[in-house]
Amino acid sequence: METAYFYLGLSGILTLLLWTPYILARMVVWGLPLFLHNYPEDFPRQEPQAPLWAERSKRAHLNMVETLPAFAAVVLAAGFLAPETSHAAVSMWAQVFFVARIAYSLVYTLGVPFLRTPTYLISWFATLMIGIQIL
Repeated sequence: METAYFYLGLSGILTLLLWTPYILARMVVWGLPLFLHNYPEDFPRQEPQAPLWAERSKRAHLNMVETLPAFAAVVLAAGFLAPETSHAAVSMWAQVFFVARIAYSLVYTLGVPFLRTPTYLISWFATLMIGIQIL
């Protein structure tokens, strides 16, 4: 289970870091003084437009924020409830989840066609498989 907890921790770190590209793009588009000031006048009606890749990066981060609680719940529950014989499977699926989330974030941010949903579904399936180990 240590491996599963390791990938849970890495997934938390990934969640913390996924906002970075969007925020850096916002800093460049708004300019440092306005960025540090807080919000421009008439925000959000007249928000300086970020590049499309930055908007996709923001949505990839928000998707990870929405997905992480379910992943954390099943990994932690598996640590307490899953039989010892299934710990290797839990660890493997935790690793699959983490790699799929990196792929999802890259595919979504770069706008690669036809791969966003499959990479998301792989991470969803990995979470489901960890949950099944509890039963």
